[in-house]
Amino acid sequence: MTVSYTLKVANSRFGGFSKLLFRWKGSIYKLLYKEFIVFVVLYTVLSLVYRCLLSQEQKRLFTKVAQYCNRSTDLIPISFVLGFYVTLIVNRWWAQYTSIPLPDQLMCVISSNVHGKDERGRILRRTLVRYANLSAVLILRSVSTRVLKRFPTMDHVVEAGFMTQDERKKFESLHSDFNKYWVPCVWFTNLAAQARRDGRVRDDVALRLLMDELNLYRAKCSMLFHYDWISIPLVYTQVVTIAVYSFFAFCLIGRQFLEPLEPGQEGELDMYVPLSTLLQFFFYAGWLKVAEQIINPFGEDDDDFETNKLIDRNLQVSLLSVDDMYQNLPLAVKDKYWNESAAQPPYTTATAAETLKPSFLGSTFDMR
Repeated sequence: MTVSYTLKVANSRFGGFSKLLFRWKGSIYKLLYKEFIVFVVLYTVLSLVYRCLLSQEQKRLFTKVAQYCNRSTDLIPISFVLGFYVTLIVNRWWAQYTSIPLPDQLMCVISSNVHGKDERGRILRRTLVRYANLSAVLILRSVSTRVLKRFPTMDHVVEAGFMTQDERKKFESLHSDFNKYWVPCVWFTNLAAQARRDGRVRDDVALRLLMDELNLYRAKCSMLFHYDWISIPLVYTQVVTIAVYSFFAFCLIGRQFLEPLEPGQEGELDMYVPLSTLLQFFFYAGWLKVAEQIINPFGEDDDDFETNKLIDRNLQVSLLSVDDMYQNLPLAVKDKYWNESAAQPPYTTATAAETLKPSFLGSTFDMR
C-alpha cells in the first residue's frame, strides 16, 4: 500500500519532518536494516581480529593495507555516479506514473457525444468505456505483479466483467506473437464508427473527438509497455552497484582503528564505533536502495503503485459517467451572486484572518 504523509507536512512547523523519522512502513530503516547489520557485523569482526588476534608485525602490515584502502575510497566518485543514477530513476518513476491510462477524459467525451437514452444507446456507451478499461487491464497484467496475481488468467478477466465470453473467443482467435492489449482499442474504433453510421454519434467532429481521446488513452498503454520493455541500461545499474559495494568494502578495512606504526607516534582516537562511516553507509547505501525500490514501481513494495485500486476506481467512475450521469443534469438556475457585481464567498471563523491579506494587486502596490 502506498505510504502517504502529505497531510503531515501540509504546514511547516518545528520538528515537522522529525516526526516522520519514527515511521517504519515505507521507511529507509525497513529497506536497509539487513545490509546495515551485515556491514556492522563484518566491521566488528575485522576490528576484533585486529585488536585481539594479530601479532605486532601483522598489525603493521594490516595498517599499511588499511591506509591504502582508505586512500582508495577517494578514487571512487560515488556521490556523482549515485546522484545522477538516482535522479534518472526518480524521473523515470514519475513518468511511469503519468503514463498510467486514466479514462476520465475519454468517458466525458463518450457521455457527451454518444447519444440515446434507450437500451441500445446505453449499451454503446457502456461497451465503449468497458473496452477502454479492458485495454488498461490487459497492459497492467503484463507489467504489474499485483494485477497479474489478481487476474492470472483470461478466465478471471471474463469473470470480473471486463470481457464477455464471445469477446474472449474473438480475442484468442487473433494470433499474434506480441502483446494484444491494443485489440480492445480497435474494437472501440469500429464500434464508434458503427455508432456514427447509426446516428448515435451525430457528426464527424464528434467522431474525431472520440478517436483523438482514444488515441491518447492507447498511447499511455503503449508507453507502459515500452517502459516495461526498455529498462535503464544494465551496465549503468551494474556500475552504480559495484561502485557502492566496492566503496564500503574498502571502508571495512580502511576505516578501522589503527595503532601508530612507530613507537611514541601519536595514534588515532579510538572511537570503537565508526559513527561517520556508519552514517556514510546509511546515506549512500540508502540512496541505492531507494533506486532499487522505485526502478520498477509496478511490484509489491510499500511505495509501488496501487494498480488494483486504480482499476477499481477507473471502472466505477467511467461506468457512472456514461450511464447514470448521461443527460442526468441538475436544473440550471440563477446563482447566489446573480445580482452582485463582485462575488465574495463567505469565510469561516478559522479562515477569517485571510480576509486581511492584500489582494492580487502586485508586490509594489503598497510601496511608500
